[in-house]
Amino acid sequence: MRNYIFKLNILFLILFILFGYTSQSIAKEKLILVSTTSTLDSGLFDVLIPAFEKKFNCHVRVIAVGTGQAIRLAKDGNADVVLIHDRTAENKFVAEGYGLKRLDVMHNDFLIVGPKNDPAGIRSQKSEVRSQKSNDRENVLDAFKKIYATKSFFVSRGDDSGTHKAELRIWKQLQITPGGKWYIESGTGMEMTLRIVDEKNAYCLVDRATWLSHKKEIDTLQILVEGDSILYNPYSVIVVSPTKFPWANFKLAQKFADFIRSQEGQKLIKNYGVDKFGEPLFFPDVVK
Repeated sequence: MRNYIFKLNILFLILFILFGYTSQSIAKEKLILVSTTSTLDSGLFDVLIPAFEKKFNCHVRVIAVGTGQAIRLAKDGNADVVLIHDRTAENKFVAEGYGLKRLDVMHNDFLIVGPKNDPAGIRSQKSEVRSQKSNDRENVLDAFKKIYATKSFFVSRGDDSGTHKAELRIWKQLQITPGGKWYIESGTGMEMTLRIVDEKNAYCLVDRATWLSHKKEIDTLQILVEGDSILYNPYSVIVVSPTKFPWANFKLAQKFADFIRSQEGQKLIKNYGVDKFGEPLFFPDVVK
């Protein structure tokens, strides 16, 4: 009899544990956030996501891809909210009815990095400006011209990401269609692209956050051009349309958009990276 009661108690204990975990998982809402590789590779989500999950007792699944792919995933109904950095694509996404509204979140800038010996001779002394208010684009355009003229290795993301599109806009301004052995398309995220740049002794366009996060691992490269307005890199959050995607978690997506634009979220963005890298990786655009 005692043995029977003991076994029954063990069974109840197992059921209690299983039921507890099941109830807990059911209680936690799920949010699918599709974002860029830079927000993940930089480590920003390591501070933003846990704070949001704790505040709203939820679980966030992050899908980090290039901006172009992020938009395609959202258009296919595989996202609740997107955080991306390509204004043209963002505005089109909203205009076509896939998203509710493009909301400013933060910004940083792009950099041109390359070998320390700078074979194309693009190094610029101008590096103090990090604002869209600057109108001097000559350093960037001149750098791309020299890379093309010398056929120095250049590694492109080649993945329809926000960084890739920013690079293509520069070539377009110069009326140059890059191609040939010197122009390498990685088809990967920014971190892996940087490693290819390092291996090939090449140049590339990189966002500041990913560069700061990984520059110690890549000691053959350095910043050669920065600060021009053409390198300004803003990020936006867009909640997907509940009309077009009724199955999306609209309420939690809206809470996420509100959170990263709130005083709490913007403070996390502002302070991230200062202790470790000596400067922030992103700059808040809503609450200064």
